[in-house]
Amino acid sequence: MTPEELARRSADAMWAEDRASQALGMELAAVGPGRAVLTMTVREDMVNGHAIGHGGLTFALADSAFAFACNSYNRRTVAAGAEIRFRRPTRLGDELVATATERAVDGRDGVYDVTVTVGDDVVAEFVGRSREIGGAVWEDSS
Repeated sequence: MTPEELARRSADAMWAEDRASQALGMELAAVGPGRAVLTMTVREDMVNGHAIGHGGLTFALADSAFAFACNSYNRRTVAAGAEIRFRRPTRLGDELVATATERAVDGRDGVYDVTVTVGDDVVAEFVGRSREIGGAVWEDSS
């Protein structure tokens, strides 16, 4: 199995059980070794009292992209920490694109950068720290 196929199979297994990302209307646009791209459109129920997209939902999109990127090697991995910098507000109807890229892996620990964009505009920058916890995302039953 190629690294691309391994990443896709891992993503498919995770997506099948990821009720939160599905409920928020996220879509997995691309995945590969150490990388993932997810999209989400800002809906009416995602806008806060200032008539802008709720930052927690932008964080959730970035966190999901991070999760798919760091689990792309079929090694169960979770977040050990994350931070986000909001650069501009999102608006009702915006299509958010979260692009996660592996920065570094050292043993069971990793660091991933996620950029969230609307068109050509960067709306948020997220850094996630991951930790492998043992086991596989999916088991080969053949």
